Amino acid sequence: LVRKPEKVCWVEAAGTIRDGVRAYTALHYLSQVSPGKTVLVMDGASPFGTIAIQLAQHRGAKVISTAYSLEDKQYLERLRPPVARVIDASNGKLDVAESCLEETGGLGVDIVLDAGVKLYSAEDESTSKSQLLPHKHDIITLLGVGGHWITTEKNLQLDPPDSHSLFLKGATVSFLNDEIWNLSNLQQGKYLYILLTTSDPLFHLRPQLDEPIPLYEAKVSMEIVQKNQARKRQVIQF
Repeated sequence: LVRKPEKVCWVEAAGTIRDGVRAYTALHYLSQVSPGKTVLVMDGASPFGTIAIQLAQHRGAKVISTAYSLEDKQYLERLRPPVARVIDASNGKLDVAESCLEETGGLGVDIVLDAGVKLYSAEDESTSKSQLLPHKHDIITLLGVGGHWITTEKNLQLDPPDSHSLFLKGATVSFLNDEIWNLSNLQQGKYLYILLTTSDPLFHLRPQLDEPIPLYEAKVSMEIVQKNQARKRQVIQF
């Protein structure tokens, strides 16, 4: 248990916790973001992406993000402080790696937070969001020397050439699993620290929320979330 700051409302506190823990785990414990670093946040208009962008900017990093629809692109362009570059990947024609290398003067980005990757190049893939995801080779290409790739892809498979490329760059791959804090009693102090930090009013993260949902609509809301049809965080209000 942690104390909720008085200046943070209950709905925002509930909507920030999960994404706040994930973003803080990725950027603080897995990659140690700091001023001057360049961070690529894939699907920045998602609830997790929005929190990750704010956290990276708060730490003084330069942020690049991808958008998978016109609405997402417009949302990212309205963020304040603004992201350094919004890469419109909605038509699948824009090369994310090329855009990142162009933005960084060919040096590559220091930290990548993916939203899933394509492991194979299947010609029979249907036109969907999964097809718009970058290939794992693109992620490796745009990583800079000593870069950190934080992946949410639990079935990531790296072939020997992939590992060799990462070795030459001295880059690392970390898996983002925010449930790890509950697997060891030794980690509880760090977990409580994350919860306190993400709800600190001086460091307050603004979540992307839908309107609060009454309890009687909780089942319908859960079905929408389980089908991955919700683009904003759903908060049940008693």
